[in-house]
Amino acid sequence: QVQLMESGGGLVQPGGSLRLSCAASGSIFMINAMSWYRQAPEKERELVASITSGATTNYADSVKGRFTISRDNAKNTVYLQMNSLKPEDTAVYYCFAHIQGTDMVSRYYWGQGTQVTVSS
Repeated sequence: QVQLMESGGGLVQPGGSLRLSCAASGSIFMINAMSWYRQAPEKERELVASITSGATTNYADSVKGRFTISRDNAKNTVYLQMNSLKPEDTAVYYCFAHIQGTDMVSRYYWGQGTQVTVSS
C-alpha cells in the first residue's frame, strides 16, 4: 500500500505565502509524475502544477510566476511554494502521484487534501 500525506495548508492574508508538502510512503519502487490539484467550493478540481521524475514542470496559467513546484526524490516528497496568494487561490489542495509499487504495478494515488484559505 502507498499513502500520500499533505501538510502546510492554513489561513493566510492576500499577498502572503504558504508551502505545501506531500510525502509518499509505503511499498514504493519508483515515483513518476507528481502533481498538485485544487478544488474550490462549487468548482471542478483543476490541475495547479505538475513535475515529472526528470523535474520538468508545468503550471496552470493562473499560478505561473507565483507558485513553484519541486520534489525531493530522496524523501519521496513534492512541494508547492505559493507566493503572492490571492483570495481566488482559496481551495482544498490535493497531491496526486503516479507510483510504481514494489509489486511493479503502477497506480495513481490521491492525498486527503489540505485547506488553503486566503483572506484578510
